[in-house]
Amino acid sequence: MRKFEFQTDEYYHIYNRGVDKRQIFVDENDFIRFLTGMREFNIEKSIGSLRTLQALSACSCRHLEPGESTSLVNIICYCLNKNHFHFILKQQIENGITKFMHKISMGYTNYFNLKHERSGSLFQGPFKAVHINTNDYLLWLSGYINGNCQIHGLGDAKNYPWSSYKDYLYLRNGTLCDKKPILEQFKGLNEYEKFVEMIVNDSSERKEEYKKYLLE
Repeated sequence: MRKFEFQTDEYYHIYNRGVDKRQIFVDENDFIRFLTGMREFNIEKSIGSLRTLQALSACSCRHLEPGESTSLVNIICYCLNKNHFHFILKQQIENGITKFMHKISMGYTNYFNLKHERSGSLFQGPFKAVHINTNDYLLWLSGYINGNCQIHGLGDAKNYPWSSYKDYLYLRNGTLCDKKPILEQFKGLNEYEKFVEMIVNDSSERKEEYKKYLLE
């Protein structure tokens, strides 16, 4: 049981990994399915199942129409690695984070188990959450998450397709994340890129010190 309740308009570091450190993303379609769930399930009302690849291909990553529904969370940034993920989320409504994580975790587990002919839990227990209680921590964590693939030796973060970093640098026109709370605090994109590079280099050298933030 968590030692705190999620507060609306507060930021949280949300993360989890595969049970027994197993892969939770086996191929490109798995990454796409998870990202689609992050967008489609971020509303109060139910939209049905995205369980199969057929449902995925028929589903467009729509934008909410004004007044259609309320977002559960603001997604500030994310990184999906083969066996774990990281988000920064800002809760928009009461119990928004809990509802959002339940929807995407259950939906993705059902999809993954059906596709890969397995059963049982996919994730290592309930998702983990840390309250982001200072602005410095928020900025640092955005750099850590946007550069997370590089910290784990998966190549240049600017070229990694399964994180929000390319959106932050406007290397693609992604609309999943609310970048404004982070980028409005920097003079420009070059400054933010240098900031992320500094954190990536620092985190790679000081993994033991940052171990509580790492999933390996």
